[in-house]
Amino acid sequence: MQVIIIMMKAMLIRTGISMTDRRDWHCDPITSETVIDSGYRDTQNVRRFFTSEIGGHFRFDRPFMAWMKAHAGSTMRDAVAEWLRREGGR
Repeated sequence: MQVIIIMMKAMLIRTGISMTDRRDWHCDPITSETVIDSGYRDTQNVRRFFTSEIGGHFRFDRPFMAWMKAHAGSTMRDAVAEWLRREGGR
């Protein structure tokens, strides 16, 4: 558990967001290194990120949205990989 907390702190320091700051998912820049926080929201800004990373065939679905909310501490790179993994099984 301590290793995970240390890794999360390192990712947050690298992105310039403190542990107490909450990202504005509507307008803050999103990169592959952006950490999914507990205040994550599915927004048009997030959709634009996924579309730029995955392509025009990207779609949110309920199971993926639930995965995003359940995986605070993961990066958006992890989320892209998860979406691609799920789509590979279809």
